[in-house]
Formats: sequence, C-alpha cells, structure tokens
Amino acid sequence: MPINRSRGRNVHIYDANDQTTVLGGLKLANGVTNANFYSMMEILIVFTSNFFLRDEGNTQIEKDDHPLQPGKYFIVAADPFNVNNEPWLVRTISHATGTCTHTFCDAVRSRDRRCVVSGREVLEADYDNWTGFEAAHIFPLAYESYWNDNNYNRWITISPADPTKGSINSVQNGLLLDSSIHQEFDGYQFSVNPDDNYKIMFFSPDSRGLSGKHLDQRLLNDPQRPADQLLRWHFRQAVLANMRGAGEPIFEHDFPPGSDIVGDILHGPKAAERMEYELFSRLGA
Repeated sequence: MPINRSRGRNVHIYDANDQTTVLGGLKLANGVTNANFYSMMEILIVFTSNFFLRDEGNTQIEKDDHPLQPGKYFIVAADPFNVNNEPWLVRTISHATGTCTHTFCDAVRSRDRRCVVSGREVLEADYDNWTGFEAAHIFPLAYESYWNDNNYNRWITISPADPTKGSINSVQNGLLLDSSIHQEFDGYQFSVNPDDNYKIMFFSPDSRGLSGKHLDQRLLNDPQRPADQLLRWHFRQAVLANMRGAGEPIFEHDFPPGSDIVGDILHGPKAAERMEYELFSRLGA
C-alpha cells in the first residue's frame, strides 16, 4: 500500500477563520526556518493580499532565520485565499533506460563524479565503476510531452551531446546521486531550494544529517550546473506533494518476484497516472 505522507506531521496549518479544518502540514526537519516556512506557504496557498502566520499562543511569526517550531499555525489575511491547485505530476522511482539516457548519464557522471547532495565521492570513476550512484533527472523523463508543451526547454542552454535525444536529457536537468538518495529525490522526500542558497530541505525523517545543508559548491561553480528553474520546479512539486492537504502518496516500488504489480497499481490511488508513468519508466514507452 502507498505510504501516507501526513503520518508523523508535527506542523499543522489552518485558516485563522476556520480553526477546525486542516489545510496541510509538515514533518519538521533540521534547517527549516520561519522564513523557509513562509516561502513554502507562498507555494502552498494562493493569496490575493498580504498575510502573516501566528502560532497557538496568538504570537505573530516573523520571517526570520529562527528554527520553525512544531505546532499549529494559523494564516491571517485580509482577503480570502485558496489552497494551490497546481498539478502534481505522479512520480515513482525512476527506471528509465535506453539510448536516450546513455548520453545523459555520461554527461552527468563526467560533470559530478560524486553525490552532489551527500558529497560522497565515486572512488572508481576513472575505472568507469559507478556502483551505488545514479544520474537523476530533476524533471522526470516520463513527462517529456509535458516538458515540450510548456516550453521548458527555454531553461536549457546546453544541448545533449546527441541533440536528437531531446533537451530534457541535457546535463542541466541532471544530478548524480547516491542510489538511495536518488529514491528519496524522486519521491519528493527532499528537495533543493535554489532561492535559499541551495539549501537541502527534507520533508521526511533524515537519517544522514543532510537537511539544512547546501548543495555541493563545486557543482554550483560548474558552468554546466543544473538550471535554477528546474530545481525551483522540483522544490514546488515537493512542497505540494508533502504539505497540501493529506499529501500525495508515496508509491511502493520494491515488488517481490511474483507480485501482481499491475493489480497493485490499478487498485491504488492515481491508478491511471501511475500506470502511464510506470510503463514509460520500465519499458521506455
């Protein structure tokens, strides 16, 4: 069964005029400040006027670098507001393979040579041994049609070595990650906020102590670095997936031999969207 993102939340969000209906919430991780929380609220909620947040003690929360505290928070605004209905693109663990991704993987590996989130080095990169490391698409390859329809290639200035593979496979849409960190990135369990000095923000328990740290500076100094617009897109998706309402499901991906994968998908949430994603990711459809 899919994992419920809302379980374990210790931050809860309400409209000050309706203190019984939960609008969303957050599992608080290291490094989340009051200012970070305000920036998340500006993604989560569509405001038509200025707003501020107050806590259970009726104290206004300032936009500062003090650590956010667990508890209930109430939105105070002069005008009505709504929860953002921006689409969240269903995404599971990537299994994309094929000729389209070969040049992408090569470019990302050549640029990074380490997990750019944890800093863990690929010790045998010179021997082409990348065991435990994976080239991750920031914007998922399965949604290339969505990429094209919304002209996201305008953010790309470095074409793939083979331009026929599509701008979505540019090195600027990639990060080299430790395999387990890649799973968490694809699941939006953490993201990178380019508007806060590329802070790594976890939305789930962080066993490695990475939350609140920053993306590898060597990557940021590289002329082939990822496009900020794509990191910003991923961060928005992570906020919506983890904080809106009860949150989006985290899908199972480790199916034992003999499992009825299709049956599990069809009887779970967002069946049509997930089936489309899985077919592309697993079969390169």
